[in-house]
Amino acid sequence: MKIVITGGAGYLGSVLTPQLLQLGHEVTVVDTFMFRQTSLSDCCAYDGFTVVRGDCRQEKLMRKLVQDADLVIPLAALVGAPLCARDEIGAISTNRIAIEMLCDILRPEQKVIYPTTNSGYGIGEKGKFCTEETPLNPISLYGRSKVEAEMAVLKRENSVTFRFATVFGMSPRMRLDLLVNDFVYRAVHDRAVLIFEGHFQRNYIHIRDVARVFIHAINNFEMMKGKPYNVGLEDANLSKLELCAIIKKHLPEFVYVEAPIGEDPDKRDYIVSNKRILSTNFRPEWDLDRGIKELIKGYTILRNSAYANV
Repeated sequence: MKIVITGGAGYLGSVLTPQLLQLGHEVTVVDTFMFRQTSLSDCCAYDGFTVVRGDCRQEKLMRKLVQDADLVIPLAALVGAPLCARDEIGAISTNRIAIEMLCDILRPEQKVIYPTTNSGYGIGEKGKFCTEETPLNPISLYGRSKVEAEMAVLKRENSVTFRFATVFGMSPRMRLDLLVNDFVYRAVHDRAVLIFEGHFQRNYIHIRDVARVFIHAINNFEMMKGKPYNVGLEDANLSKLELCAIIKKHLPEFVYVEAPIGEDPDKRDYIVSNKRILSTNFRPEWDLDRGIKELIKGYTILRNSAYANV
């Protein structure tokens, strides 16, 4: 297939792009390279790889790039509540308006696989799993912008959307600000973390399973199209304190303490059902233990915060 990926040099794209090239697809990546990343350097050896330094919000550029595309994967976004709060105009224009524009310029037969976030569920009901039918209640600009973009994508019949759990794991364009990545980094280098509102729960998914589910959707598109899918680990609806306990099994010197006062600015608190994606015969391969072992090795290499979004 001829595939266009916006933001293809980011945390997700830097894992997904080389895998698509290895499968023989032609991949065009458009990215601003705002983090000065060189994560796609190895992809330049592929004849089927094209890279464009540009902005997905530029309609003239995007019309040209998607003209012959079979599939578009819009990864470009300002990701995370803190980054979106710092640049509200950039968040709205990149996360929502650029997606709406893309939906307008694509032909009906062109396919879209769009990644959003299950943070759109906001604060769930205690003990009740969020399914794809659960009303969305985003509590941050990041969540709202992604929910609105997903609505635009799902209006097209030829689309699939993924509501990803909190992603973890090593990437050539690493992010240390994601929860599991952050806690393991602190466990390795600081051996301690102070936790705010440790009872807050969320779901998790490894970045290589994220890449695998995109490929799964490409291969099963006709069966899956027209719906959103939660993508996470069924056995990893965990509180922050439970996550820390798992990390401590791998790093016994790790100390975690819950703060008696103070609040977490990220108020997400929910548990998620991933039964719909499992019903398509997709199965994650990376559990938390395997991912933590990977991160511990990775943090032997990485020692600074240049790899965080904020």
